[in-house]
Amino acid sequence: MPETLSSPGEPDSRIVLEIDALYRGSPYWELDTADARTFVSAGPPGGEAGQAHWVGEVLARSRVVDVNERAVHLVGALDGREEMIGRPIAEFWPPDSHDDLAELIAAVATDPSPHATRTRDITSLLLQDPVLTVWRSPESGADTVFATVRGALIDRRSYWTLRASEDRYRKLIHHMPNPLLRVDARVMGRVFARLKAEGVCDIGAYLDDHPELIAFAEQSVRITEINRAAALLFGARNAADLIGPVECLFKASPETARRVMIAHFDGRRSHAEVMKLRTLDGRLLDVQIAVTFPTPPEQLDVTVIGLDDLTDRLRTEAQLRQLQADFTRAARISTLGELATSIAHEVNQPLAAIFTNAETSLRWLSRDEPNLAKVVQLTTRIVASARHANEIVHRIRAMTAKHAPERLPVDLNEVVDEALLFLRHDIESRSIRLSTRLGLGLPRVIGDRVQLQQVIVNLLVNSVQAVAQAGTRDGRVELSTGLGPGGEVVFVIRDNGPGIPEDDLDRIFEGFFTTKDEGMGLGLAICQSIMAAHRGGIAASNRPEGGAAFRFWLPAEPDPA
Repeated sequence: MPETLSSPGEPDSRIVLEIDALYRGSPYWELDTADARTFVSAGPPGGEAGQAHWVGEVLARSRVVDVNERAVHLVGALDGREEMIGRPIAEFWPPDSHDDLAELIAAVATDPSPHATRTRDITSLLLQDPVLTVWRSPESGADTVFATVRGALIDRRSYWTLRASEDRYRKLIHHMPNPLLRVDARVMGRVFARLKAEGVCDIGAYLDDHPELIAFAEQSVRITEINRAAALLFGARNAADLIGPVECLFKASPETARRVMIAHFDGRRSHAEVMKLRTLDGRLLDVQIAVTFPTPPEQLDVTVIGLDDLTDRLRTEAQLRQLQADFTRAARISTLGELATSIAHEVNQPLAAIFTNAETSLRWLSRDEPNLAKVVQLTTRIVASARHANEIVHRIRAMTAKHAPERLPVDLNEVVDEALLFLRHDIESRSIRLSTRLGLGLPRVIGDRVQLQQVIVNLLVNSVQAVAQAGTRDGRVELSTGLGPGGEVVFVIRDNGPGIPEDDLDRIFEGFFTTKDEGMGLGLAICQSIMAAHRGGIAASNRPEGGAAFRFWLPAEPDPA
């Protein structure tokens, strides 16, 4: 059955039936605008203040003649329908759409047509996609207008109950210590709905072809509210400085706006990333932005953006990384200092060969009949020796140079071979037996070649020194590479030295812990930090037959397929 008005003074039954037929189940009002006619006829003056005064007067002078039960429930007074009759509509109509109602009342009241009607989309806390309609019926008289709002009901609470709840929510947001912004994204909600209806599925590709949509979104999506912390973060004098288009948020990070749009289109609940933020006073900050999107049947104007200033933290982390890099480089130089004898021997070998071959070549050239073929052969050897010496110097310079770590695909077996060149003479001079078993066909790892060499050289030095310290005649060091159970690439070094004291096993990777009289205790700690930076790991253990074993592992390079 349609809702009817049964109280004394109800309007003509034909009007009630007409309203019921058109807007059955929707809240509607009958208003007397006779007292508002002076303001209605004059129209709104220019300027925001004049507009606000005009709207206030029109609604204050438009009085309620009757309402249906739905309107009473949604926006009525506590005493019900009787309390609303005869009072200004301004006391009951939600402020969010005061301007819309006043303008439609004025348009209908000044329209000479007996069936004058005006319709407009409005904002509502209670209804989804609400549409306000104001009209006049020929039977109702010139000063009587009707209003109704159609839209799916979102919340069954009354407007004033919901408004009180929202006021508490806004106060909570306002006083929270984290910067928060409230954003009205309804325009893009409608645009995305239309694009989906047209068959658009990949919004990323669509934005590549239509970059103007990003600029449109930055202008049409508006910041409607900010809290104190957000104003302070932006360097704003007051909240009003930020109320408006959301483009001010993405000036320094335009790609972030694109990714936020993609997340919204895809229906994700939230999106977060670290971005650059240009404040109103010109500062450039590193912030983490977290956007929480509404999902149906929630309203499309309650998108919330949270910001977290990471500038100081990221700067401190960068300084820490630089300090770690400096320590790592210092440790490499220190290790090479310990290997000075071995390095000198490696360099002297090709230099001695160059000297010997050059002298021999001169003798062949000084003969009455120079043996040019022999000279060519000797000269070729000189070039090869010079190239060998250059490679040794290049490796030493790479180990001592100050450079940013590179993450490139590397063959771990090649890194092991290069690291052995630094200690080959030291191992041979101590009569230590070295055996290597390098796995065939191992996948490459992603890492910095110099840092990985540093880890292997450090572990080799420790093993060689441990074996030499043990004083055994049969000193042995074993190296191997292979695949771990999880597909990771593994390097293992074993020796038959004295092993690691059990009490020290849990501490050997700590910074500044050492069992050597002249050690600094940085080598193994730096090895651990390097492996952690490579998303790998390192561990130490004692061998049952005596000696120590060190093992590190690295994730294999992902399969391009």
